Amino acid sequence: MDFKNRDVISVKDFSKKEINDILSYAKKMAPYAKGEKHTNILKEKILSSLFFEPSTRTRLSFESAMHRLGGSVIGFADPSATSQKKGESLADSIRMADSYSDAIVIRHPQEGAARLSAEFAESPVLNAGDGAGQHPTQCLLDLFTIITEKKKIKGNKVVLLGDLKYGRTVHSLAYALSLFGAELTFVSPQSLKMPKEVINECKDFGVEPSSTSNLEGAIKDADVLYVTRIQKERFPDAEEYNRVVGTYRVDNELLKYAKEDLIVMHPLPRVVEIDPQVDKTPHALYFKQAFNGVPVRMALLSLILGGRRI
Repeated sequence: MDFKNRDVISVKDFSKKEINDILSYAKKMAPYAKGEKHTNILKEKILSSLFFEPSTRTRLSFESAMHRLGGSVIGFADPSATSQKKGESLADSIRMADSYSDAIVIRHPQEGAARLSAEFAESPVLNAGDGAGQHPTQCLLDLFTIITEKKKIKGNKVVLLGDLKYGRTVHSLAYALSLFGAELTFVSPQSLKMPKEVINECKDFGVEPSSTSNLEGAIKDADVLYVTRIQKERFPDAEEYNRVVGTYRVDNELLKYAKEDLIVMHPLPRVVEIDPQVDKTPHALYFKQAFNGVPVRMALLSLILGGRRI
């Protein structure tokens, strides 16, 4: 399949076959991501890393991926130190980054910013999260993690927990899991329920998600528990946030209701929603999940920038 120079704005832009191809290639990238093998297939290629919003895992894993492939990275993690502070438009910032590099990865607080950026850039644009919209590369690494641990996606019972209204990771993931035939259960506070348009997309694939407020009941036969943070920065009203923060907490007492092989995932950062004691259990997969961002993003960058396949 030819991915050269393609934008990565939404997981919906890729077919099931293309997603499988990316995930298969990511598996081959794993030893390179760990530094066990070495490659320079993107030697002399430059990635612009433009983060208008805070990030740890996404930004660092993209940079690590590019360096592991032999390429270089330019960019910023603090927009206040750029000409945005002087009033430069997003379009002009993208045009400049486009002239300095071979691809652009962007995180921005405004939904739709990545797709807009792709209209102004000749180089491929990769969406690293746009507001409450999409986070396609997180979705791909989540799928990669489930396949690696469970050997398949179809038929797995997946519980999505937490902020399902503003959580861009679960919006992308619910769509992709439905595409692959997983069974979905949504658990959230009433005010943070999954948007109807996402539910309708799941139904288009023949998946009928169930919704409940009973977390104990939901995890009893679950194969995957995907936890999300209640995102204070997304709330237009601080009082609304204060009413729901801490509604659900995953701890060892709760996990007594779960199957032995349940895996607990989280896009991170976590705040209060997962007790640190869970880290010591075999259920905890979120740190391995975070590492998986490197081979997945290596695969994408290699395919998009036209490096030969390893």
